Amino acid sequence: MNTATVIGRAGQDAEIRYFESGKVKTTFSLAVNRWDSKTKENVADWFNIEVWDKQAEFAGEYVKKGREVAVDGRISISKWTDQSGEEKERFLIIANDIRLLGSRRDTEV
Repeated sequence: MNTATVIGRAGQDAEIRYFESGKVKTTFSLAVNRWDSKTKENVADWFNIEVWDKQAEFAGEYVKKGREVAVDGRISISKWTDQSGEEKERFLIIANDIRLLGSRRDTEV
């Protein structure tokens, strides 16, 4: 079963794109804190989030830098060839559900 749930803070305002087909896609990054037992400090893991359709419109309007967000979705791999011909890949989370956490003041930091 491929499921992922992460809670963190948006690294930037969500970017929304509208396609001629009528589809809508929104992307943003999410910093998720975890405890590193070796360094005895919290460290941030960064996740790229991709959201489609109705949830994309919601995220595009309300996900702002610093806002605490919960994301439920699945892990996907995006593969492409760059301009120099090198094969690249990155992991991302395709969101099924986005929930805003915290208060509105959280985004006014």
